[in-house]
Amino acid sequence: MDEPSSHRSPEGGGAGRFLLAAAIVLMLVAVAGATTWWMYSREPADPTAGPAPAASASQCPDADLVVAAAPEIAPVVQAAARTFNDDPSDKCGPIEVVAEEPAVTASASVKYDVWIPSSSAWVALAGVRGASYKVESEPLARTPVVIAGPTSLTDQIAPGGKTSWAKITAGAAKGQIPAVTMADPQTSTIGMLSVYAVNKAMARTTPDAGIAQLRALTLRSRLTDATSDPAQLMARLATEWNNSSVVSSIGVFPTTEQQLKAYQAGNHTLKLDGATPVDGLVEADYPFAIAHNNRDADLTQRLRAAITKPALTRAGFRTTASPNAMPLTGEPQQLLASAALWSGYKSLTTQVLLLIDASGSMNQKITAPGGRSTTRAALLRESGGIAAELFAEDTSVGMWFFGQPTPSSPAHVEAVPFGPITGAVKDATRREALGAAMAGYRAADNSGTPLYQTVLDGVAEMRPKVRQGAVTLVVVLTDGVDGESTFKMSQPQFMQKLAEQQDPNRPVPVLAVGYGPDVDMKALNDMSAATGGKAFAATNPADLSSAIAKAFLAAHAPR
Repeated sequence: MDEPSSHRSPEGGGAGRFLLAAAIVLMLVAVAGATTWWMYSREPADPTAGPAPAASASQCPDADLVVAAAPEIAPVVQAAARTFNDDPSDKCGPIEVVAEEPAVTASASVKYDVWIPSSSAWVALAGVRGASYKVESEPLARTPVVIAGPTSLTDQIAPGGKTSWAKITAGAAKGQIPAVTMADPQTSTIGMLSVYAVNKAMARTTPDAGIAQLRALTLRSRLTDATSDPAQLMARLATEWNNSSVVSSIGVFPTTEQQLKAYQAGNHTLKLDGATPVDGLVEADYPFAIAHNNRDADLTQRLRAAITKPALTRAGFRTTASPNAMPLTGEPQQLLASAALWSGYKSLTTQVLLLIDASGSMNQKITAPGGRSTTRAALLRESGGIAAELFAEDTSVGMWFFGQPTPSSPAHVEAVPFGPITGAVKDATRREALGAAMAGYRAADNSGTPLYQTVLDGVAEMRPKVRQGAVTLVVVLTDGVDGESTFKMSQPQFMQKLAEQQDPNRPVPVLAVGYGPDVDMKALNDMSAATGGKAFAATNPADLSSAIAKAFLAAHAPR
């Protein structure tokens, strides 16, 4: 540990959050950014009242022990610390308690004698950066993550007091829930635990990891706010309960049982209820983590004993584990990988043309995840149907199928005309039309693959649609190489034509998904690189869904 002076909060603020260098490489890095320090006043407070007003800096430079605690449990810890003061009216004593968000503590240079974060995962994450804390016994407290919202909504999503992440995702995708908001998983324990639970819940629905990720991303694509703090949301609902636009824009959101109880104890006009998701129950726990060179071991143990179970229960916490709570992964990088993918998704206005290979090779037999026998086309129908749910409400989309079953056939046919995802196509929405088109997708036997001509036509089709404030893309999925059609051309010819089409003022990136062992990945990489896009390989056809998920993430990455 640093010298005693290093236990003070540094003036000015410093490092802020964990990120991954890239979604594919699971590397943990700390990125410099603005830091907010949450502090409580030193005046006595009711532990059920929640966070006290913020203080500007440490006021107790002579403390023998410095403790960092998550803001919601800090009042309980602070009350226990004051029992060691000789003068109860003295704001300072032998123990100083700093209320600080765990993400700040985990990434900051300041180290503490004792750390009580809102999840044991933060201790492991801090260990990756070299901070050494040991946890010798069970957590002090626990509180499960619940889905909360106004009673009118929770009656809908949690009949009988039970809900699920799958139900929330389906309700959001179908517009049955006005809004879903969540906290940032890279800076918030509730966000981190919720994203972990969503991914685990979706993994239970299918043996295909790619499809599970697509289903998780469906919820992410429907969030009205992905960086909301649950405590701040509840504060808004308490004061703006009569503003229907505020209430509907918040909708339902994950929080902890402890935070929800604190709101309910306030007897606010707008009533909130909550339920734990049965398909992904996770809980915040509060470990008592001791620094390896803690300055006062005796005082540390006395403090732990002074934090009593009745005090924690009065503050709304549980002191035993929740039945059926899922254990968190033992690898902190895995936890952060899910958080980084989720946070890296950007809600962007998108215009996309989907080009789907309908050549004869799509009818080849494959072994799908779980061992079942199917065809490439059948697996695409399954994956594509789920992918149709991913597009946000401000997306405009169209879809072509390409293949040439006879010499007189065109290179491609329009399966869904381009337009707003919420717009009408005959008697259905465009999203419904996409789903129906994918469900009816069939590949013609012995059909050629006019890949290059279709990409050229697709880019030409989308270029006039480029507009400021929107990302315009062509997404192509193919399982083979350009050939066996009257539109066949060499790769040099294609690349020259593609280069002649380029307009730096109106870029149309191509995102290419190569599907199966016969695909020409060099051609896909070259066309994507030439247009500022990316290519993704699913050499094993069973990996198709994962490749589609990567392409979807790339489409929503900031540019």
